[in-house]
Amino acid sequence: MVLDVWKQIKKKQFSPVYVLYGTESFLINETKHLLMKYALNEEEMEFNFATYDLEETPIEVALEDAETFPFMGERRLILMNNPYFLTAEKSKAKTEHNLKKLESYLQEPAPYSIIVFAGSYEKLDERKKLTKELKRKGIVVEAKKLNEQELKLWVKERAALNRVSIDEEAVEQMLTLAGTNLFMLTTEIDKLALYATEGNTITVAMVHELVSRSLEQNIFVLVDNIVQRKIDAAFRIYYDLLKQNEEPIKILSILSGQFRLIYQVKELARKGYGQQQIAGSIKVHPFRVKLAAGQAKLFKDEELTKIMQLLAEADYQSKTGAMNKELIIEMFLFRLQGGI
Repeated sequence: MVLDVWKQIKKKQFSPVYVLYGTESFLINETKHLLMKYALNEEEMEFNFATYDLEETPIEVALEDAETFPFMGERRLILMNNPYFLTAEKSKAKTEHNLKKLESYLQEPAPYSIIVFAGSYEKLDERKKLTKELKRKGIVVEAKKLNEQELKLWVKERAALNRVSIDEEAVEQMLTLAGTNLFMLTTEIDKLALYATEGNTITVAMVHELVSRSLEQNIFVLVDNIVQRKIDAAFRIYYDLLKQNEEPIKILSILSGQFRLIYQVKELARKGYGQQQIAGSIKVHPFRVKLAAGQAKLFKDEELTKIMQLLAEADYQSKTGAMNKELIIEMFLFRLQGGI
């Protein structure tokens, strides 16, 4: 798991070779950043750090750098981005690589160099001899979406990095309000840490007061008010979003998506699917499935069906221009207020 690799790096326990791949770019970038921070000091960066794009530079050129003794330091760090030859994906790159040279290097990696292959590829080609050899000789990190437990642990570790702690309830509320995007979570945790000040604890009250809500999270709260039958509160959120110049059509799209998610979660749960299975089936984060499952329990089947029909009508009206776009969602909320 990527968090375990980060712990090793912070202890300066380095592998001679890393392979970073996956669709969660934040985790790839953070791993690179940690390697740069802990493998080299500021003075060494100028002489012992290099980065190459393997869609433009032959692998043998990068390996020559890795085989060069470090200057004024203990080690060298070489980043090799876009190693497309480790995947089954087709690349437009015209660079030819002497992969035999890489195979030879892996037999006896330079003890003073760390080489890092990094690319936002969904998967590696496990059939390739080179991929298997890299797995044997180095550390392979799949940067995939963190599950709920991993996310919560990551939030705590990010807080600890800022020399503060965070309450369990605050962690839960943070994920509910800010979502699961790691870039956004990083910004929010760092901001809360500054507010709490070093050595103190981030509380749920601080999260409520300071965390910025994305449009998606505001829609989630709007939906939650509908779930709780607090239609007046849902109206207030909608009008606040309009004041923030959010586009009504975009609001409608996200609103429809949230109710579609609730409907799908309810149906799949009825068929016996667990939260992880549902997340994999409809390709959303398990934490979102957990929240949607809680909301789904508060709706009868016929109520959800009626809401889906109302949203389909609203979508048709928005596309045909049959009604003022701001009024479309108002009418949807008024009809809910009158009873689903």
